Amino acid sequence: MRAGTSPRLYFLRHGETDWNAEGRLQGRQDIPLNALGRAQAVRAGQTLKKLLASAGHAPDALSFQCSPMARTRDTLEIARRELGLPAQGGVFDDRLVEFTFGRWEGLTWPEVCVRDPELARARQADKWNFKPPGGESYAELTQRLAPWLAEQDRPSVIVSHGGVARALMAMIGNLSEQRAPTADIWQGRVLVFSGNRFDWI
Repeated sequence: MRAGTSPRLYFLRHGETDWNAEGRLQGRQDIPLNALGRAQAVRAGQTLKKLLASAGHAPDALSFQCSPMARTRDTLEIARRELGLPAQGGVFDDRLVEFTFGRWEGLTWPEVCVRDPELARARQADKWNFKPPGGESYAELTQRLAPWLAEQDRPSVIVSHGGVARALMAMIGNLSEQRAPTADIWQGRVLVFSGNRFDWI
């Protein structure tokens, strides 16, 4: 996609889970929000309400798209309630699911380093292209996201995952493939993609 051709996207990362709090690689494991995660979803919804009002976007006129995992579905429902919308109403798209860490899922990074030290070093050397055993790389994730991104034709609210946010930062936010995998990804805030830039609000 050419820079500047993507419509404005309001991206919400799901709220915290217990695995997030423990530093565990989550990937495709369907871990629910914890109490802090639900509070973060409320805060993100409140911020989103202000952003939409300032941009002149009626919440019910936007597309709401979501990863089908429980932590993203719940974040979407909480945020929609903060917008004064029915909790149900998003479109679930498998292409927005988090990338998988394969056999590393459920482990902390120190545990990965003990179990697979050579592979851990390989990932540290090239996080963008490295594919965990049985998993998916950022490069592969962008290939999965490209057809979805090409379909976007109006302002939308996207509820997804940290890996997806980083991939989009590279695809439409002008962040390098070297920098994107280590970019900070916040819970409880809104990541706004507009033109060829992004901002955390």
